[in-house]
Amino acid sequence: MDIEVNGQAVSLDEEGYLYNLDSWSPAVAEALAAEDGLELTDEHWEVIGVLRQFYQTYQLSPAMRPLVKAVAAELGPEKGRSIHLMKLFPGSPAKVAARLAGLPKPENCL
Repeated sequence: MDIEVNGQAVSLDEEGYLYNLDSWSPAVAEALAAEDGLELTDEHWEVIGVLRQFYQTYQLSPAMRPLVKAVAAELGPEKGRSIHLMKLFPGSPAKVAARLAGLPKPENCL
């Protein structure tokens, strides 16, 4: 499965995650968000930045609990709450946010 971003095909796996993590760009994130019916705001981008930094440090995508802790540590306790993340990334925040950040699916998420 592919999506087209700025005239380029970007390959996705069957769940919509990037095959090649180096294919990620903000434009790819916007295209993936549009597929999910989301419009990315500054708050989304803050969490995406935290996720990408987390992945660079640990080489894995965080499941929900580590995601909440990482967001709280970087952005403060109000933004580092699962209810806040669920409003931004409906369904499974860890999975949706990782997908938009161009990261692999978190291992402990169904």
